[in-house]
Amino acid sequence: MNLPRPLPLTLALVALFVGSAQAQSLVELYALARSYDAPYQSAKAQYDANLARAEQARAGLLPTVGLTAGLSRSQFDNTTGSVATNRGYGTQNAAVSASQPLYRPANTATYAQGLKQAEVAQAQLTAAEQDLIVRVSQAYFDVLAAQDSLTFVRAQKAAVAEQLAAAKRNFEVGTSTITDSREAQARYDLVLAQEIAAENDLRVKMLALDQQVGKSNTHPNPLAAPVALPALPQQDVTTWVQQSADNHPGIRQSRLALDIARLETQKAEAGHKPTLDLTASLGLTRNPDGSTTTGLASRTTSSAVGLAFNLPLFAGYAIQNRIRETLSLEDKARADLDATQRTVAQGTRSAFFGVQSGMGQVKALEAAEASSQSALDANKLGYQVGVRINIDVLNSQSQLFQTKRDLAQARYNVLLGGLKLRQASGVLKAEDLQGVNALLVK
Repeated sequence: MNLPRPLPLTLALVALFVGSAQAQSLVELYALARSYDAPYQSAKAQYDANLARAEQARAGLLPTVGLTAGLSRSQFDNTTGSVATNRGYGTQNAAVSASQPLYRPANTATYAQGLKQAEVAQAQLTAAEQDLIVRVSQAYFDVLAAQDSLTFVRAQKAAVAEQLAAAKRNFEVGTSTITDSREAQARYDLVLAQEIAAENDLRVKMLALDQQVGKSNTHPNPLAAPVALPALPQQDVTTWVQQSADNHPGIRQSRLALDIARLETQKAEAGHKPTLDLTASLGLTRNPDGSTTTGLASRTTSSAVGLAFNLPLFAGYAIQNRIRETLSLEDKARADLDATQRTVAQGTRSAFFGVQSGMGQVKALEAAEASSQSALDANKLGYQVGVRINIDVLNSQSQLFQTKRDLAQARYNVLLGGLKLRQASGVLKAEDLQGVNALLVK
């Protein structure tokens, strides 16, 4: 029986890898994603909108100036005894008025809220940037893991094909049974199915990375050999949790939300307080054709400067109920802050122990890889001298390549886990990708 030929899809993927453009580093693809990724661009636009909204709150402390102008035509008809008066005249008027708030506590609180809203916008943009870093890195390592998986499956297919050919030769010369050939054929058919699945998984992962960065046929740089993973985090988990309490954008947003709620209470309480404004106006009225009392043209100029004082006395208990509402919302913001702090602390601990566990798994799998290779060599030798059967060699091969796949995935998980730990603690920056980039093939 002839061995099945490689699938057309396999050849296409090989040609794609060979003929693709120069491979890209993680930093290069992240730079592309910053200018393409729709969620990040949406967050950036929202940031700009929030800054503009925050500036709107300043208007309540600045003067307001208005200009009014009018033009009218009147007809005056009057009959007194035998004397009739008919006269038409026009009126032209213009006025400029200005007002400067002197004491408006509600406006002052609104302006303070605007400043807090600007800080909230910055925290939201920081969170979006950290999320983009992790998403690009996840897609990057997913492609590398899929490539490794396909490579290992193909290597296993070659090894199984060799074992299948040996089993057939041994059967032909009568040194083994048909069972060995059938076992090897079954394992070969299984590996072919695994290869098809691995090819499809790689294709999907590459499409996901292309979609993430806005570039077709991306080709990530693999890890440089020998692989040297970064050391375990030096700080203990308590330090990371404390760092997250100080830096995490989610906690910053919740704290700012509490501050904004407190200022909202101050605004509600200002409903009982007086307001004081400085007002000024300048007006001009012209009657070029006279008026109802005279036929002579006239021009009148008026100006005024003063203070406008207002003191609320009773508003139907609206202010008292508004204060109760804002106090309840303040309690809600405080509870939301507590919930966010607990969630972030738990996420930071999970990320920290995940990195520690991942490093331990890498070391264990490296030892398992060496042991699996030794076991395979021993089984091959035993098969040649007749103390092992074909299935023993096939199982050893499967165990070795499965261990290689698990080891490669564990290494990617450690690198990604380090970024997620920094994200969980709120200190992840684009510069942190440089450390990961240094581990890749140049």
